[in-house]
Amino acid sequence: MGWALKPLTQPPPQPQQSNEIAASPAGTSPPKINTARLRVVWQLILSDLYRYEGRVSAGSFLKHYAFTPGFKYSTLMRLCGYARQSKVKKWLLFPILKALLLHCRYKYGIAIPEYTQVGPGFFINRFGNIMVNGDAIIGANCNITHGAMLGQMNRGPRKGSPVLGDEVFLAAGSKVIGNIMLGNRVAVGANAVVTKDIEQGTAVGGIPAKPLSKAGSDGYINRRIDRNHETGRFVGIPDADVS
Repeated sequence: MGWALKPLTQPPPQPQQSNEIAASPAGTSPPKINTARLRVVWQLILSDLYRYEGRVSAGSFLKHYAFTPGFKYSTLMRLCGYARQSKVKKWLLFPILKALLLHCRYKYGIAIPEYTQVGPGFFINRFGNIMVNGDAIIGANCNITHGAMLGQMNRGPRKGSPVLGDEVFLAAGSKVIGNIMLGNRVAVGANAVVTKDIEQGTAVGGIPAKPLSKAGSDGYINRRIDRNHETGRFVGIPDADVS
């Protein structure tokens, strides 16, 4: 693609808005809902979709929402997170989306809270026993596979939750527990247990996880989403239209 990813330790910040509905003077047009936040969420959903098929269209969205558990879950997760940030939507829309999200959690065995910070291009490969603590941070273009866990440690020097950089690959059954930083392009092997920070571009495996090579996640992160940092848009993703 045309632009390389900018290394991130956490997903790009979302624009802040002070009021959900702008007040209008008497006699003018009715108040208009500010859709800036929804546009951001919709762009994130489309960036996830691109990771599954390499293109974005209404047909591909319907297909993967209906038949791909990982995409369906991440879509509901992002919409649920959007709805809970507004007082009005929190009471009207959030309960419905939360119920749908919980249904998917129990059906597919994926537990990623809606308030988790997850960057663009999130790819859930397979499903079943995927557990992510809500305080964890997941960067851009990350892959998580069945049986993987990002867990919290409640005591000791590693108290807290993991932080994943960009293009991190978590293989089946891998565990990352505590306040641990995985650098960009890190790959964690199947059933590995990570107990300390991992430098970028490193592939690790074993219990406890140890460096195996400097190949990192190369070859495991496909259909990557890039961002044009001049415009702030994702390359290959059409501009959102929610007006």
